[in-house]
Parts: sequence; structure tokens; C-alpha cells
Amino acid sequence: MNISDFHGSAAALQSETSSRGIAGGTAASGVRSTPLRVDAQRNLEHVLRAAREVFGELGYGAPMEDVARRARVGVGTVYRRFPSKDVLVRRIAEEETARLTEQARTALGQEEEPWQALSRFLRTSVASGAGRLLPPQVLRVRSAEDEAEEALEARVPHQRQAGAAGSPELRVVGGRAADDEPSPDAGAGALLEVVGQLVDRAREAGELRADVTVADVLLVIATAAPALPDAAQQAAASARLLDILLEGLRSRTA
Repeated sequence: MNISDFHGSAAALQSETSSRGIAGGTAASGVRSTPLRVDAQRNLEHVLRAAREVFGELGYGAPMEDVARRARVGVGTVYRRFPSKDVLVRRIAEEETARLTEQARTALGQEEEPWQALSRFLRTSVASGAGRLLPPQVLRVRSAEDEAEEALEARVPHQRQAGAAGSPELRVVGGRAADDEPSPDAGAGALLEVVGQLVDRAREAGELRADVTVADVLLVIATAAPALPDAAQQAAASARLLDILLEGLRSRTA
């Protein structure tokens, strides 16, 4: 092989290698893009799991930095997925509300005895921990003052209308005026409806106290035993607390 042939072969080899490198780079980019998507999905799952844990322990007032720290990602990663804390809170609340609604429907459809249906729903929901992440507006408990005010408004209907020109009309959520709070969304409405059916059935069967409301039942779900270092002790404490609360819900004649 003479010198010109050698240079020609080397040039051809270099050209082929470069072409393969470019193609390989494209392919590699395509291959790398998949792990990036997988990583992004994994980060999302980590963030959601961390948010459930943090909000479940500290409430929805916990800062986004705590969520990022628990998820072991930067706070910027959290904000890329959820541009504001309100968006993340709504996502978590909607998921947990949907879970509770499904648990209530299962109990309603599979248990013939009204008390057993209500009890099953409460035990399943407390065990899942979903109740600690319910939207605050579904946990409204009416006080005696609320009931008195509602009775007064029923006697004087015009007081519920806007008082002054241009002033907003107050919404009533669970018997209380709530002009500064969001109304329950469709998911929360579905939960309240199906839990209401459980409550009505148990009350009509004479097994539930007449004064127990849907809000009371949801409050039981949201009540958690103190966190204990041992998982078995934690489960036992939660079960014991629920037994006491269930006994408090039952009718004296049941």
C-alpha cells in the first residue's frame, strides 16, 4: 500500500467512525432521554410520598423545603413539578379523598349490617392513614353557636343575603359561614355523600348515636394515636384509640 492509499483509507475510516459516532450520539441521546423520563417519574413519586408523610405528620402548613428534604431532592425539583404549594396540597388532598371515598363505597357495598359497614370503613381508613390528609373543609364540626345561628337564619332568611351593595354573600359550609375558604370540590362532595349513606344507615338501624354527623365520623378518621418508635406499638395504640372512639359513636341502646 502506498502513502496515498493509506491516507485515503484512514480518511474513509475516520469519516465512517464520525458518522457512527453521530448516529450513536443520537441513539445515545434517545436512550438517555428514557432514563431522564424515568428519573423524572421517580422524582415525582418521591415528592408525592414525601408530601404525604410530611403533611400527614405536620399538617398542610409544613413548608415545601421539608417535603424536598424528605424526598431527597432539591426544592427546585419540587417547584418544577408543582409551581406552588397550593397545587401540591390539592394533589395530595384529592388523592387521599379519592382513596377514602373508594374505601367507603367498598364498605357500603360489601357489608350488609349498617354498623359493620361503618366500622369497617373507619378501621380501613384509620389503618391507611388517609384521614390525616383530608381537606380541612370536610372536617367541619358544628358547635352549639353554629346551630343556633343556623336556626336564626332559617327564621330570618333575608339575613343570608348580601347585606350591603357590592358585599359578597357568605357561603355556608357545614353550618358555618366561610366566605374566605374554598368550597369542597367534587371529590370531597362524593366522599361526604357516601359517608353520609353509611351514617344514615347506622342511625336508622338504631346503632349510631342520633347526634353523630358525617363530620364527626371524618374527625374520627383524622384522629391519630401519638407516633411511637415501635411499629407494633403504634398499630396497637391506633387500634385501641379507634375502639374507644367507636364505642363513643354507638347508640346506648345498640
